[in-house]
Amino acid sequence: MTETVFDVAIIGGGPAGYTAAIRAGQLGLKVALIDKSAKLGGTCLHVGCIPTKALLFNAELWESVNDAAKFGITGLGTPALDWSAVLKRKDDVITKHTKGLDFLMKKNKVTVFAGTGKLTGGAKSGIHSVELEADGAKSSLYAKNVILATGSIAKTIFDLAPDDTILTNVEMLSLPAVPKSLIVIGAGAVGVEFASIFKSFGTDVTILEFLPRAVPVEDEDISKELTRLFKKRGIDVNTGAKVEKVEKTKAGVKVSYTDANGNAQSKEAEKVLVAVGRAPRTENLGLEKTKIKLDRGFIAVNEAQQTAEPGIYAIGDIVAGLPQLAHVGAMSGVVAVTKIAGRPFKPVRKNRIPGCTYSEPQIGSVGLTEAQAKEAGHTVKVGKFPFAGNSKATIINNHDGFVKIVADAKYGELLGVHIIGPQATELISEAVIALELEATIDELMFTIHAHPTLAESMLDAYAAVDGMAINA
Repeated sequence: MTETVFDVAIIGGGPAGYTAAIRAGQLGLKVALIDKSAKLGGTCLHVGCIPTKALLFNAELWESVNDAAKFGITGLGTPALDWSAVLKRKDDVITKHTKGLDFLMKKNKVTVFAGTGKLTGGAKSGIHSVELEADGAKSSLYAKNVILATGSIAKTIFDLAPDDTILTNVEMLSLPAVPKSLIVIGAGAVGVEFASIFKSFGTDVTILEFLPRAVPVEDEDISKELTRLFKKRGIDVNTGAKVEKVEKTKAGVKVSYTDANGNAQSKEAEKVLVAVGRAPRTENLGLEKTKIKLDRGFIAVNEAQQTAEPGIYAIGDIVAGLPQLAHVGAMSGVVAVTKIAGRPFKPVRKNRIPGCTYSEPQIGSVGLTEAQAKEAGHTVKVGKFPFAGNSKATIINNHDGFVKIVADAKYGELLGVHIIGPQATELISEAVIALELEATIDELMFTIHAHPTLAESMLDAYAAVDGMAINA
């Protein structure tokens, strides 16, 4: 290893790390990016966000093909699902974007090292030494600043080891065939997305959620609507369900649980997905040699993503208090390198982070839920507009769900937006901008939206706060 001193060394090549590397290069910094895999992209690109959404798109197409006669398309015969082709397309999407990242590293003059990075202590004379291990060989890499971006890993229960029956998101994405039945433990975004995918492909799906409602981080009305629509699709949703035991059987797996009424229940299926959250990857990073202290494995940072150790930053899934979302990791990386470059930056604000769940129906949300707004002391006004009143939703035959607006009654300030229904994950961006610009309901009610569009549902929802939605 040469004695080159980088302006910043980034440990981890997922969305947080590679975004930070690209922006650092754009800002004229000399950048080293260290990743344990020879392929950049992390969990999100290889076994998370991207392949999951590719399968969700396939599932949407599959259901559309089966409903083709409703749209006057006949003569297709009996559709057949080629699962191997579905997986190949998913892999092709991953490959395309992996190559895209390689190109972007070269374009932005980022030096990439395949291997693991480990801190060796605080800076000496302003320079950090990072231990780099690759293929069993160790060397040192030097940088003025270090960014930790090591991401997260799926949690498990009862110390269960993933295999061909007990699955995490990783194994779910490479199943050799569509299972006849599936039990999903956990009704967060990962759980409900996989439940939605495999229900579309014909799997008998059961969801077991310990908390009182599905997608528990969402507004309560969103949780109720998702549960209603999932049950309408034939997904067996059980909330308040405490899993007691997971055991293998000749046919697959048996899950024993206590239901919301305290009764012992059991369910058998071919596969079980454990989707109970993700744990930060902060082990074996050399943190014990620094001033950095962990809180349940997470790292505390300030608004510039700086840790307690001067010159060391943390971004993405390992940061205490931040949602474990790829777009949050990416923006926190932008904040960190902008600070390192000495440029003005805006910190990540939790109440400006959109949350998206790509199930059918989709969910998009940002800002305060109704309950959170009341807890914060606001006098709340709520507007709700159903997609059943939106022309474009009828045109695309997808008119379940609604847009819910949470506003401050006194000043008309927009506090939160919660959407469940068609293209909710796209529509939510408008709400993020509105919150960022501190728009009021009066201003938004006079913001023209094109007709016919799903976005018009936003306009009607804003107006619904004052009971004046045009189409309801």
